[in-house]
Amino acid sequence: MSSVKGKVVLITGAARGIGAETARALVKRGAKVVITDVDESTLALIADELGDNCVSVLADVTDLSAMEAAVAAGVARFGGIDLVLANAGIASYGSVLNVDPAAFRKVVDININGVFHTVRAALPSVIERKGYILVVSSLAAFAPAPGLAAYNASKAGAENFASALRLEVKHLGVDVGSAHMSWIDTPLVQDAKKDLSAFAEMLAGLPGPLSKTTTVDKCVNAFVAGLEKRKRRVYVPGWVGALGWMRGVITSPVGEKGSLDQAPHIIPKMDAEVAALGRSTSARNIDSGAVVESGH
Repeated sequence: MSSVKGKVVLITGAARGIGAETARALVKRGAKVVITDVDESTLALIADELGDNCVSVLADVTDLSAMEAAVAAGVARFGGIDLVLANAGIASYGSVLNVDPAAFRKVVDININGVFHTVRAALPSVIERKGYILVVSSLAAFAPAPGLAAYNASKAGAENFASALRLEVKHLGVDVGSAHMSWIDTPLVQDAKKDLSAFAEMLAGLPGPLSKTTTVDKCVNAFVAGLEKRKRRVYVPGWVGALGWMRGVITSPVGEKGSLDQAPHIIPKMDAEVAALGRSTSARNIDSGAVVESGH
C-alpha cells in the first residue's frame, strides 16, 4: 500500500472544514503540507497547530502569481510538491434569472480558474516528482440542483479539467483524480441551510441518501485514501459512484422529474430569501473573503 509519509502536499481552501481536517490527517500520517487560503487569521491558527510540518501562505486561488508564490514557498521549505489537493471552492444562491452576476462570476473564477491556477503553479514540481493531483469536483457535476447553477457548472468544469489534465500528464508519470461528494457537513452547506429555508427544504425533499449529510471526517478519510492510492475517482459516500455511471439517466426527463416537481415552489422561495438577505452567497464569503472548501 502506498503512503503519504514524507510526501509534500499542497492544499487550497485549507483554513477550515475539509481542507483543514485533511491537512491535520496528512500530517498525522507523516506528510508535510503547504496550505493556502485567503482567511489569514484562521489559516495562521492551523499552521501554528501543525508546526514544522506545515508552511502556510495567504493566497487567493484566482491569482496565478499568488499561487506560484505559495508553491515557491513550499519548494523552498520542503524541496518540492508531490501531491496537490485543489480543494478551494464556493457556491452562490438563486436562480439564473435572479442571482447576482458578480457572485456567479466569483464562483466560476474560484471553482474553475482557481483549480487551473493551483495546478499550473504546482505542475512543474509535481512532474519532477511524478506525483498526483486530486481536483475537488462534486456530485453536482452530474446531478445538478436548481438554484445552484454556478456551482453545478463550475464543478462539471472542474471534473472535465481533471479528465483533460490526466490525458496530458499521464505519460510524464503524473496521475490525476477528481473527487465527487454529496452533501458534506462543511461551512458551505451549513451556511446555505442557515441562510435559506428553501435550501433545507430542497435537501429534505430529495430521495433516500441524497437528502443526507455526510460528516467531514468521512470525507477526509476518503480524500486521504485517494491521495495515498492516487485514485482516478474519489466518491463520498461510496454510492455517489453509482450515480456517476447513471448521469445520463439523472439528466433525462425521468431523472429530472423530482427537481421539476420541486422547482415551481422552491425557486421563487429561494429567490425571495436571497433578495431579503441582500446577497447571493454566504456572509462568510463576503465578510472575510474566505475561500470556503467545497461541500457538495
